[in-house]
Amino acid sequence: MFEGRPDRSAEVVFVGRSNVGKSTLLREITGHDFETGSRPGVTQKPTFYDWEPEDFLVTDLPGFGFMAGVPEDRRERIKTGVVRYVEDHADEILVAVHVVDAKAVVDIIDRHSGPDEVPHDVELFHFLRDLSIPTVVAANKMDKVEDRDERLDDLCDRLGLYPPWQQWRDTIAPISAKRGSIEPLLEAIREHLHDRKRDDLLKFF
Repeated sequence: MFEGRPDRSAEVVFVGRSNVGKSTLLREITGHDFETGSRPGVTQKPTFYDWEPEDFLVTDLPGFGFMAGVPEDRRERIKTGVVRYVEDHADEILVAVHVVDAKAVVDIIDRHSGPDEVPHDVELFHFLRDLSIPTVVAANKMDKVEDRDERLDDLCDRLGLYPPWQQWRDTIAPISAKRGSIEPLLEAIREHLHDRKRDDLLKFF
């Protein structure tokens, strides 16, 4: 399910729950028409996008979490596959973009927080950072959020980042992929690519 990766030594990966708008965002960034759907779990295997002859790759990894009509064992396999893929390619991944639904993510995190439970989004964020992969949280669907600053401060708080969110512009990027409003994310990606001395890749973002 996670095979077929083109042989490239530099990669930007997009990860996140199902139905947060990853594929719409990828289409906005690359101009490539990924399959999208209102039904969670449309992307169940990686979608790779590379440019000949560039030694560079953008990857849309499958969404994890609840997917209507997808059995739990398959959901777990997808989640495990995402984790293994990131671990296997951590040295090639220059930036990870962790896409969340800005309106719902804090409530989802709170609903799944408990003594024996770490919410998927918190776990994923720290997993990426523990692998020393620069990570940008793309807070998507901001056009549906009314209390913008408060919501982003709450997101920072849940991820263990000290609010206010404005001091984390290289880590928290408020966007609306459907409306084409993604510049804060592009700026954050460009900053990380520059820090990794890969200015040759800035043209893609």
